[in-house]
Amino acid sequence: MAFHWRWDFTWDILPQLAMGALNTLLAAVLGYLIAMVIGLGFALLQRTGIWTLNRLVREVVEFIRSTPLVLQIFFVFYVGPQFGLTLMPWTAGMIAIGLHYASYLSEVYRGALDAIPRGQWEACRALNLSPQRTYAGVILPQAVPAALPGMGNYLIGIFKDTPMLSVIGVAELMHTANAIGGNNYRYLEPYTLVGLIFLLISLPAAFGIRRFESWVRRALGMGRGH
Repeated sequence: MAFHWRWDFTWDILPQLAMGALNTLLAAVLGYLIAMVIGLGFALLQRTGIWTLNRLVREVVEFIRSTPLVLQIFFVFYVGPQFGLTLMPWTAGMIAIGLHYASYLSEVYRGALDAIPRGQWEACRALNLSPQRTYAGVILPQAVPAALPGMGNYLIGIFKDTPMLSVIGVAELMHTANAIGGNNYRYLEPYTLVGLIFLLISLPAAFGIRRFESWVRRALGMGRGH
């Protein structure tokens, strides 16, 4: 079977795919922001002096990490109403993808926190700093640079996983391509363009993240040098 690429069809569908790409970027950014905040909460809750709380949060994180994202999306959107939680597709998708990646980011944060020298913690205790001041003023500023590589990887990962939101009707890039293909019985052009769009966004984003990591390291090095 020969493949026939239609350029006229390609130009016609580009505006729809561009809008879908914007929705994909929005979903990735919002989901990542949710994941950053909740992931930090997961990491900090595992460092409390309450053993039962530490264990509970650890089990929740492991459960989320051990189940597929697409199942979690289905569960939040379709099972949630049975518990009185009826959400719009966008909201359900953001919650599911945010929680999923929060479990992974919590491990990145945990590793970065564990890498802080014990002397830093002891100095904070010697100065009688509150936990809030200890983390906000001393620990987290040192831990975040160490966490940046892992955080950057998951930012790219969450962007590439946004097509899973199409299963509940979120109008992101893949959902748009499926709709175009179903309406026109042509899938070659929309699916090819989707792959190209993901490449055109993912590759520069990965490069930019690496440059940002290098800039942070240089900035911290200059600060210590002074």
